[in-house]
Amino acid sequence: MDDRLTRIRPMTLADCDRVSEIRIRGWQHAYRGLMPQPYLDALSVARDAERRRARFGQGDAPVVNLVAERAGETVGWAAIGPYRDDDGPTADAELYAIYVDPAHLGGGVGRALLAESVARCSEYPRMLLWVLKENVRARRFYERAGFRADGAEEPFDVDGAAVPEVRYAREL
Repeated sequence: MDDRLTRIRPMTLADCDRVSEIRIRGWQHAYRGLMPQPYLDALSVARDAERRRARFGQGDAPVVNLVAERAGETVGWAAIGPYRDDDGPTADAELYAIYVDPAHLGGGVGRALLAESVARCSEYPRMLLWVLKENVRARRFYERAGFRADGAEEPFDVDGAAVPEVRYAREL
């Protein structure tokens, strides 16, 4: 499908349920075989949506949530903002999350969301993101968009299973 058929807009409170569905189904699809299946099976769209609505009502000041629409249907979501670093603020941006409804994978929705996310962070010198080390599909997606692994790795534990992440960076 043509990227031009995808409309990117700011997320609204009315999008919270659908965004949660996309996020949870995205995790269950993308991380199958990379994370313990009982953990993935236990993820709840309703709980995620409840938390998302609560955060949305409080305002997530520096976080920008975007949704992708095709023919009036929300089919993707991305969240961006300042890079989160345990050592304090940095001058970089971060792609916190990007998920596409599994039924719409490979149709340009992710590319459109990523392009808009990068464009909205043009005032930052770089955009950073974390991706599961074993998530080959996602790593190829980011590499095709000009991101490169910068050597940073973080341990990530899911229900006792090691699921390490690697950091990717792109100059903006």
